Amino acid sequence: MVQNIYDHPDFFEGYKHLRENASSANRLIEQPALFALLPDLSNKTVLDLGCGWGENCKEFVSRGAKKIVGIDCSQNMLEMAKKENPFDSVEFFRLPMEYVVALPYHFDVVVSSLAVHYVEDFSRLAKDIFQLLQPGGIFLFSQEHPLTTAILDKNPCWEQNNSQEVIGYRLSGYGMTGERKVDWLVDDVVKYHRSFSDIFSALLEAGFSIQAVKEPLPSQQIIEQYPRYQKCFHKPDFLLIKCQKPF
Repeated sequence: MVQNIYDHPDFFEGYKHLRENASSANRLIEQPALFALLPDLSNKTVLDLGCGWGENCKEFVSRGAKKIVGIDCSQNMLEMAKKENPFDSVEFFRLPMEYVVALPYHFDVVVSSLAVHYVEDFSRLAKDIFQLLQPGGIFLFSQEHPLTTAILDKNPCWEQNNSQEVIGYRLSGYGMTGERKVDWLVDDVVKYHRSFSDIFSALLEAGFSIQAVKEPLPSQQIIEQYPRYQKCFHKPDFLLIKCQKPF
């Protein structure tokens, strides 16, 4: 069963508001880190896996990609993506990540922003992407940090002192991998927790070599403007991995 929470009207409106927020962690921390790891896209074919409303596709166009394909299972997201990307070089398909091998293309680069933690079988996904990539191709993705996805219950996990300052993070269930239901914009959104070893093992078994691993933290400038991001030094929000298919 493929989850399509982004076509839930309440979720979609909440998500839209979140992504339009200039101080969101996606804009301030995740996107800059993702773009910094991109290879040269000049004259390359790029797949945006779980493309949402296509913000990253616009970046790929600006970096000279010759063809960009975005896939998502949400009709709402794809309608927004098409409006935001009126480029001849960009094509969108309504297709869950779980069926990515149905695409009639091969790619030089596959990028995914904060989507793979919605996929139950990451090992299968890694193998499918490996199959779609040209020799030497790059798979770059971000996901919620495994210390975030680990939490089993819905109780607050941040430790605070008497002044309401965050002083630590309560980790639970890290070794208990699998489905999690979280309340995020709506109740019982399904995500999947994998340990670091699960993630790296899946990539290596698929045939990839690991090129870079990042757990981006906010800059001092961000901390000064938005002090709430100081808590990221106790537990980062994101994990980014860049890997390559051999030539």
